[in-house]
Amino acid sequence: MKGEGAPVGEGAAPEVLALAKVVARLRSELAELEAVAATTAVVERAKGVLMTGAGVSADTAYAMLLERAGERGRTLLEECWITLGRLRYQPPSGAAPYSVAVTAGTGAPTGAVTSSTAADAPQQPAGSAFSRHRYLAGRRAGDAVLRPLLARLAEGLAAAHGGDDVAELLRSVLGGAAGVDAVMIYSLTPAGSLQLTGRAGINEALAERWRHIPPLSGVAAHEAIAGRRALWLEEPEQDARRYLLIGDPPDRWPSRAWLPVPDDGPATAAIGFLRTQPGPFPADIRALLRRAARLCAGPLGATEHPRGADADPAGARGDVEVASVQRILDALAGPAILLTPLRSRSGEVEDYRIDAAAPESVDVAGRRGKELVGRRILETYPTVAGSALWEGYLETLTTGTGYEGEPFTYEEVTSGVPQQSVYSVRASRLGDHLVVSWVRHDTSAREARRLADMQRLGNLGWAGWNLTTDTITWSDQVYAIFDRDPRAGPMSLEELPGHLLPDDLPDMGAAVQRLLSAGEPIDQPFRITTALGVRHLRIVAETQTDADGTPVEVHGFFQDLSAQRAAELALLESERAVLLQRGMLQAERALAARLQDTLLPIPEQSLELAGLCVDVAYVPADRGINVGGDWYSAVELPDKSALFVVGDVAGHGLAAVGTMAQLRFTTKGMTVTGSALPDVLNRLNTLLLHTGTAPSATATMVMGRYQPWDRRLVWVRAGHLPPLLVRGDRAQFLDQPRGSLLGAAFDASYGQAVLDLLPGDHLLLYTDGLVEEPGEDIEAGLARLAAATLRLLGEGRGESLARTLAAQRPGNRDDICVLDIHVPGAAPDQPEAADEP
Repeated sequence: MKGEGAPVGEGAAPEVLALAKVVARLRSELAELEAVAATTAVVERAKGVLMTGAGVSADTAYAMLLERAGERGRTLLEECWITLGRLRYQPPSGAAPYSVAVTAGTGAPTGAVTSSTAADAPQQPAGSAFSRHRYLAGRRAGDAVLRPLLARLAEGLAAAHGGDDVAELLRSVLGGAAGVDAVMIYSLTPAGSLQLTGRAGINEALAERWRHIPPLSGVAAHEAIAGRRALWLEEPEQDARRYLLIGDPPDRWPSRAWLPVPDDGPATAAIGFLRTQPGPFPADIRALLRRAARLCAGPLGATEHPRGADADPAGARGDVEVASVQRILDALAGPAILLTPLRSRSGEVEDYRIDAAAPESVDVAGRRGKELVGRRILETYPTVAGSALWEGYLETLTTGTGYEGEPFTYEEVTSGVPQQSVYSVRASRLGDHLVVSWVRHDTSAREARRLADMQRLGNLGWAGWNLTTDTITWSDQVYAIFDRDPRAGPMSLEELPGHLLPDDLPDMGAAVQRLLSAGEPIDQPFRITTALGVRHLRIVAETQTDADGTPVEVHGFFQDLSAQRAAELALLESERAVLLQRGMLQAERALAARLQDTLLPIPEQSLELAGLCVDVAYVPADRGINVGGDWYSAVELPDKSALFVVGDVAGHGLAAVGTMAQLRFTTKGMTVTGSALPDVLNRLNTLLLHTGTAPSATATMVMGRYQPWDRRLVWVRAGHLPPLLVRGDRAQFLDQPRGSLLGAAFDASYGQAVLDLLPGDHLLLYTDGLVEEPGEDIEAGLARLAAATLRLLGEGRGESLARTLAAQRPGNRDDICVLDIHVPGAAPDQPEAADEP
């Protein structure tokens, strides 16, 4: 570096000479970086051309460039310039979209702009599968429109400087095609928070408000980076309940997209595309935004290394002493660093390098811990040169005497904004190094922003009352909570009761009394009236006392709980509605159960009718709170015959019980008067169609009339399951006569069947609750019933067959009703009787 930079007089102070050398070295590094940046820009543009034309990733595009350069004996830069020279971009015009053609076998764009119509299709060499594939891909709908946009974006990104340039380029290129009205770019900091590093379409006030976002949950940009996935916020009301929407007001952009960058590795940034157009992002727009974000991975993904990082870290130099010091500093709770002097050939100290740093070491620019390692003092903090601190470092390094300086103000300009902090520094010698620690006496702007962010996001603000001087201090958020103009100043304790609702005054007064007299901390809810209506607030406060125990200061915070209270009231109202509905349903069930018990008494023992033994079972459903419409009837008719009926009314509750009663009594009355069984079903069908107790009431039935003088059973059915006949060691379901569901159709017709019963026979009439299982074919349930009946009869349990079968169905989802009609006596050894039509 000798001879570089502006000439310095021989009488200049050593620190000035050291600064001159720093400036000269930085100029040399800047020239090198400019050359590298120029080369990098060419490479990035060439990569962007290949990514757009061949549809490949950035890594694949770079590998293609290296491969071609090696095959043709060129340098990488030469291959990049040749690739860029083949690109001739032409915006789409007319009806036919244009795209960049791909040279066969190379994947590089040709110099011709070709239409995507078949007539203008470029001729591909035979056998070039890759070229044919790329050409066919270019024929896809919309691809020819997207390519020029992405090519234009890639060309612009190569010349972009900083996040604002990238954001403005994205908005200008994608605004018309994707409807993007604003772009925000957030970068992930080492502390886990987000920093706004680029914006377009966002005013300065809004950008300042959302410039820093702490690592909180419910932030879409955070979630996109952490989950490495794109988030599409397209339903504002639902999105507002889940995420903290950026913007003022939040519904300014009803549709938003947050895409991580990069998307194929650990994400370090997120790009937000904001639209004033409501509704979801179409599939082609989503693809466009994903590819645009992928192109931005290069400009946004470069890690900013601290200056001086080109020097090897302590561990890499094999400096055991420095490595040991770093381990010690890692255990410290405060700020401390290890400085290594950088000497000239003559042995004079020209600068110091930070070789180790405690985790809590933070400078005025917010650099923390390991971010400081490798930095040089004069390069990073140039105003230290010639100061008392610099002289103190030299004296400590020379004499070994510890240095403890007076508090001083240090100013550093970061991003064009000057920042000042007050420090007290201590230094001691350790071998040929300095151990430096410091105390910061002021609150940094970063900490103030964090506090402001916390208050805004938590909707709370701090307040303090000095009881000795009678002064009050409010944070800005308290004014927003009370809807008070900051120019009016904070509200005094005497003025506060005038804003409270009268019902809250006694409790609030008692809480303040406990706070001021007994020194008890308080956590008190209260309500105030504002121009925007009633707000539910909370105060949490405690006192500080003097040596005599007298309160001298009160500090605490106010929190706006209006949104939480509204949610609690809505939940309470919902719970009340649920309890009311449950009570009504339980009362209805109790009434229906009483009606059912009155209308349908269940005998405790078997019945004897017309020489038959009849076992009856009824089991209500285990689930739900409504009773069902299953019913039975077993009565003796005037001519000494017996009537047996099992029915099932669709539905549950009072309506089903009412329909059941209507069918039961009507059936009994019509059969007593001598009506034929098919006629009874016809009239019941008409009754349900015209005078049902519930709209569109339907029911199934099976009904039989038994004549004891000839043991003949005449039976009919209406959409019901077939009866089960058990004769000897065989069980079979009877062939059913025609008969559709009651209440289903006006033109229904019903037939009848005849069955001659024999001594020892069992005939089961039942409802579907005995055999049905969810998701199972009905035939499986019928087979299970036949097998269980044969098994029980074989075990000699035929006297209570109906009740035993019903009891074997625990956890039944529907009511069960079963009638077992048994002909006493031993079964004769004769052929089985067949059903007659």
